[in-house]
Amino acid sequence: MLKHNLGYPRIGIRRELKKACEDYWSNKIDSNNLFEIGNKIREDNWKEQERSGLDLIPCNDFSFYDHVLDMSLLLGVIPESYLDIPIIKDHIDLYFSMARGFQKNKWDIKAMEMTKWFNTNYHYIVPEFNKNQKFSIFSNKIFDELKESQKLLKSVRKIKPVLIGPVSYLFLGKEKDPYFQKMDLIENIVPVYIEIIHKLKNQGVNWIQLDEPILVLDMSEKEKEVFRYAYKEISILCSEMNILLTSYFDGISENISLLSDFFVKALHIDLVEDSNQLEKILSFVKESEMFLSLGIINGRNIWKNNYNSSIKKIEKTIKYIGENRVMIAPNCSLLHVPIDVEYENFIHKDVKNKMSFAKQKIYELNDLEKIIEGNRDLLFENSHLMEKNKGSSIIHDKKVKERTMKISENDIKRENPFYIRQKKQQEKFRLPLFPTTTIGSFPQTKEIRSLRNKYRKKELSKKEYHQKIKCFIVDVIKKQEFLNLDVLVHGEFERTDMVEYFSDKLKGILSTENGWVQSYGSRCVKPPIIYGDISRNGDMTVDWICFAQSKTKKLMKGMLTGPVTILQWSFVRDDQPIFHTAYQIAWSMREEVLSLEKSGIKIIQIDEPALREGLPLKKKNWKSYFDWSIKAFRLSSSGVKDDTQIHTHMCYSEFNNILEYIADMDADVITMETSRSKMELLKAFSKFSYPNEIGPGVYDIHSPRIITKEEIFDLIKKASKILPIRNIWINPDCGLKTRKWKEVLESLKNMTEAAKKARVKLITK
Repeated sequence: MLKHNLGYPRIGIRRELKKACEDYWSNKIDSNNLFEIGNKIREDNWKEQERSGLDLIPCNDFSFYDHVLDMSLLLGVIPESYLDIPIIKDHIDLYFSMARGFQKNKWDIKAMEMTKWFNTNYHYIVPEFNKNQKFSIFSNKIFDELKESQKLLKSVRKIKPVLIGPVSYLFLGKEKDPYFQKMDLIENIVPVYIEIIHKLKNQGVNWIQLDEPILVLDMSEKEKEVFRYAYKEISILCSEMNILLTSYFDGISENISLLSDFFVKALHIDLVEDSNQLEKILSFVKESEMFLSLGIINGRNIWKNNYNSSIKKIEKTIKYIGENRVMIAPNCSLLHVPIDVEYENFIHKDVKNKMSFAKQKIYELNDLEKIIEGNRDLLFENSHLMEKNKGSSIIHDKKVKERTMKISENDIKRENPFYIRQKKQQEKFRLPLFPTTTIGSFPQTKEIRSLRNKYRKKELSKKEYHQKIKCFIVDVIKKQEFLNLDVLVHGEFERTDMVEYFSDKLKGILSTENGWVQSYGSRCVKPPIIYGDISRNGDMTVDWICFAQSKTKKLMKGMLTGPVTILQWSFVRDDQPIFHTAYQIAWSMREEVLSLEKSGIKIIQIDEPALREGLPLKKKNWKSYFDWSIKAFRLSSSGVKDDTQIHTHMCYSEFNNILEYIADMDADVITMETSRSKMELLKAFSKFSYPNEIGPGVYDIHSPRIITKEEIFDLIKKASKILPIRNIWINPDCGLKTRKWKEVLESLKNMTEAAKKARVKLITK
């Protein structure tokens, strides 16, 4: 039985990669310093995995920004606009320009589009294809990192380079030319993959991992045809290489027949997300010589593996195909979990003892192998742990559970439909056409982070800390008034993160010290851990929002994170149905909404950027997901009066197929990210005749470049041709927390000026 891993976190235990990249971008270190830090992280990762006893260790899972962007560079998929910049000479600067944009001297090139990686909170850079797209080996990163690992590890045969497979890579990309399909590029791209595989073989590689998560989707006939073609070619022309074909995030039962037309050495399946597929997959591989890799360790959550459950799956597989053809692994890359739970010092032992981060997970594979070999003590210890604390008051709250079961129709319904509410709100607020606002957060400077750090270390009293935060709030209000924004926010300076902040205020959720996970590029988050029943101890935001409102005559938005996003961006308990947890959060947020309204706050934003990413990958499961997720949002938002305006915000969402569900949320205003896609998302809203108000983002906050007034006006003009003018808000794509003040102030000034211009130029519509 072979133990292997699909991928390891690349940020470093102390977020060394984040700091190094940001220092490089600000010219504090050079590329040699950056590469040295990258080398050290890779070395630590490889050595730890070797110590764990893995039989196959991934290589090329490290990335300075994004592994999909790495593939684009490897394959030479680089838009001409980036290649045309003469002052960019190094691959690393070209790479970062594609990810972040380039603005220097006369050059002003936008960042490439970014979107969510399947149904996770990880973001990838979307490849751009044209009709005559050529592919060739452009970058040597994978070959150089292979040499590094071969020098470091005792057995070079343990090294397993990882690549996104050709079909999934094309699927993840976007056509830039009309009238062609990206899948038609398969005949161009497969020869380059074959060339890469042969080069790796010549460097002494025995196994190669090709990730094809497209297999878990509802594949079109075209995609199936392309898949068959690609792997027939690869299996014929790379027959001497052991290809491990991996899928993850769901099951592949519906697409297993695709593998009948070719042979790969091993197939990896995700038994965490779909354990029911095992029977069908076993029947398929039984008569072949194919290895079967069982994804049985949860690479997207932080709870220890239930060994009893995993052993049953392993033993069943051994019975069918023999131990020599069985492989075990996490279900997906460990990119989605923190690195080491031993760096957590303040978690209650009853909770911590049940937790497992990336390092612990690879050692769990070793335990499972020992149990199969006869060490039943490990199985007994794990079973005892699984049973412990089932009646613990730390975890369970009877009153919270009872309330969760008593949700009435009135609890999830506004008093009147939107058109009545809109009229009341317009009469009350008297906002201009194209009202301007921001999504919530403003730059969290070094000064703010230092202040927070001093407070944590008790170098500042609570009173001193709060007073200084109030000074930041007063300052940001003045800045917004100077910019002439119509609806203001308080800046969220008291918040480290939009989910973590609430986790510190709610019972049943905890925050970690070092539980960092990469979200995109250098952006890392610390997902809270939902370990028990959730309830609200008291007001969480009211004092801060009311203080801010007292400092301005303009409307101030109350800022909350929605129940589905708190759920999706946390590590969720696995001992009860997920919708029970969602409703518990929703009740708590409803109480906060009503408290804000009672305190005089008339516009309340309940952010749900994660609603779309939580959507099951298979369409057959959509309805059950939306049944509880929309119900949870409406439970949190529906208790207010008609003239209280509810906003929500969503990130990187492909809305086309889910607009009926988005409309069912019944938020008065939805804001979303559209600037990188140049308002393409709005076409779907127009065709659907979306009834409520929309704030299509006009300013890409994930890039440091300053957007011009003309660009923003063009986007507003485009939106006004698609949507009713009275329903359009003007706002950035997302919160401004990660940006610098200079670029924020200039971009927002251009945004408000563009809105003024639109009120004059487009008013006749």
